[in-house]
Amino acid sequence: MPVHDWTRVEAGTFHDFHNSWIVHLKEALNAGVLPTGYYAMSEQHFGRAIADILTLETTRSATRQPEGGPTVGGAVAIVDALPQVTEQFVVSPEAAARARRRTLVIRHASDHRVVAFLEIVSPGNKDGQAHLSEFVSKAASALDLGLHLLVVDLFPPGPHDTQRIAGAICNELSVAFANSEGGPDPLRRIVASRKRLTLASFVAAPSGVTVYLEALSVGDPLPEMPLFLSPDRYVNVPLERTYQAAYRGMPEYWRDVVEGRSST
Repeated sequence: MPVHDWTRVEAGTFHDFHNSWIVHLKEALNAGVLPTGYYAMSEQHFGRAIADILTLETTRSATRQPEGGPTVGGAVAIVDALPQVTEQFVVSPEAAARARRRTLVIRHASDHRVVAFLEIVSPGNKDGQAHLSEFVSKAASALDLGLHLLVVDLFPPGPHDTQRIAGAICNELSVAFANSEGGPDPLRRIVASRKRLTLASFVAAPSGVTVYLEALSVGDPLPEMPLFLSPDRYVNVPLERTYQAAYRGMPEYWRDVVEGRSST
């Protein structure tokens, strides 16, 4: 099933689809995609930037994985199989830029700590500069804390995210990057691409943030994207299969609108 043109419907209709997609992603991840010791939960966060976030949590004991093995309970080792995406580069944040950011972290008493999250971008995340800045700031702060991130953006860039959300997050991570005449060549190619929708996987590590980018158009199938559980291990998220499952549950009226067979 190809990606649809979600600009044909209002934000509330996409929000309903978004919630359903999160549930199907959670089910797929918990049904064998994630290795033993990890689980996915749908969580409501205050603020519009990171709402209905898909959070991967594990105990400290579960994160102590053996070194050097090709897989850990289904997780792919990056040293053996690099993610199959179009563009990849590393952002090395400036120390001064990192020091200016502050984040309050709440940890569960039983020590179920967050290791990664997946965010499906909604229209409200980039309908104004304040909302975009809030989203980008929280994403960059999470990466600073060592959390890994997968961003799914099925909306074309607008006046506030001209470098796409992936580029905005990279700019937030590094003042040097923001002033480097467009940034790394891979990001410039994605920004200039005629494919206006963006998938971006961010891998947090002390040496910098590795970014895996994929651009797609309305009508393209959704590729699997890596979601990292540690800097050297990831799982491939079944975006297409779960997208289809969520879309089948939409009312026929709104499917006709999204597919251009009728208008509101």
